[in-house]
Amino acid sequence: MNYFEAIANLKKKGLSSLYLISGEESYLANKFEKAVIKKTFPGNNTDGIQILSTEASVDEIVNSVESMPFFSEKNLIIVRNSTLFKERKNANEKQANRNEEKLIQLFSDMPTYSILLLVTVDKIDKRRKLYKAIDKHGIHVEALPIKARDIKDWLQNKLYEIHREFSREAYEYFIEATSVMAQISLGYLEQEFEKLTLYTDKTRIEKEDLIKVFSSIPEVSIFAMLDAISEKKLKQALVLLEEQLIAGEHPLRLITMLSRHTRQLLQVNVLLKQGATSRQIAESLGVVPFIAEKLMKKSRSFRQEVLQQVLIDLAEVDYQLKSSQADCIALERIIINLCSE
Repeated sequence: MNYFEAIANLKKKGLSSLYLISGEESYLANKFEKAVIKKTFPGNNTDGIQILSTEASVDEIVNSVESMPFFSEKNLIIVRNSTLFKERKNANEKQANRNEEKLIQLFSDMPTYSILLLVTVDKIDKRRKLYKAIDKHGIHVEALPIKARDIKDWLQNKLYEIHREFSREAYEYFIEATSVMAQISLGYLEQEFEKLTLYTDKTRIEKEDLIKVFSSIPEVSIFAMLDAISEKKLKQALVLLEEQLIAGEHPLRLITMLSRHTRQLLQVNVLLKQGATSRQIAESLGVVPFIAEKLMKKSRSFRQEVLQQVLIDLAEVDYQLKSSQADCIALERIIINLCSE
């Protein structure tokens, strides 16, 4: 289950004796680990926490789990950066199998006074017996990078945590701005929300508040540039492009973002001609409905052949920049062509 499902499960059904947290989104992995700690030790008596190193042997893990707690009602054993799920290379096959069987036996008969939490960034092979034992007797939490279309779940939880709410305009601005991010860094967004709480003590956050606080996020500034291009505001688009370059944004990153946006406009353009509804377009692009509706409105201002040519031109400029055959003027020309279309 994903992080949000796991949190809901923790609140509804309580603690499991066995958890596996896997995935590269360390922010979500850390948040879930803290939630388990809080649930296990509601009185903040954390004497029962034992953190084992990456090199901890299987026997050490088993002994820690089976040892009776001394200073608390439960033991919480956390193995961070666990290597138990890595592919076996140059390993003693017999010993590895014995270790795996020990763990499978432990997982099938966990003592009621212990909770074992395994954390790894490694990709999990769900065909292995070790994983199947965890899946049967415990809970697997996947801490994967969040996609733009799922950010609303995180946003709802975050606003609840900081006791704030967004106006409709602020909500739409945030969702649309994050929709241009190729990969969302929740840790970075967390920092920006901390700035937001320092910037204003208002319970209701308005769009203007977000613009002032989030303007330092590169993707938000790029979003403003893409928005200006979509509305064919040439002067504003070129000013925003220059600001990005002066701020140190790499032209290749701008090309990537502009290519993605142009491709979305082209997809919407094609789907509209096929008679697709806004809901169908939203599902096809993996965005929320109101963003699909905005893309539909924007795409109607561009001819399909122009968008196709822009994608070709962007690919060419991308190649030329990588081979030092072009400069940022080529990118300016593409923006001029888009806005003048």
